[in-house]
Amino acid sequence: MYEAILVPTDGSEGSERATENAIEIATRFDATLHALYVVETGDVSHDEPAADIYEEVQARGKAALDDVAERAEAADVGTVETVLAEGEPYRAILDYVDERDVDLVVMGTHGRSGLERYLLGSVTEKVVRMADVPVLTVPLPED
Repeated sequence: MYEAILVPTDGSEGSERATENAIEIATRFDATLHALYVVETGDVSHDEPAADIYEEVQARGKAALDDVAERAEAADVGTVETVLAEGEPYRAILDYVDERDVDLVVMGTHGRSGLERYLLGSVTEKVVRMADVPVLTVPLPED
C-alpha cells in the first residue's frame, strides 16, 4: 500500500512521536522511510552572526536526521533516506513529496488552536490542506 513514507522532522517532541509512527508503518509495509529537515532561510541575513546561527541550525537538523535514521535502522526499516533542505518548510515538504513519489506523510502537531494557529500558521495544517497524498497527523499526548 505504501512504498515511500516521509517524516518531516524538526527534532521536537511532536516530530519524535511522528517518527515512531512513521517507522512502524514503514516496517509494516516494507516501505522506504524518508526523513526531511528544512532550514528556513527566507529571513536570514548574510552577516557573520547570522552565518553562525545558520550553521548551528544546520547542525541541529543533521542531528535530528541522524536520530531518525538510527531509530529506523534499529527497527529494521529496510531503506532510510535523509535530506537536509532549505526554504519555506511547508513548500519544501510538498516539493519533496512530488519529487520523490511519496505515498504518505507522517507529521507531528504542536497543539496550537484558535487565534494562535490563525496568526502563526501551521506547517502541518498547510501540508494537510495542500498535499496530494494522505497526511497522518500525530498529536502530542495531553499531560
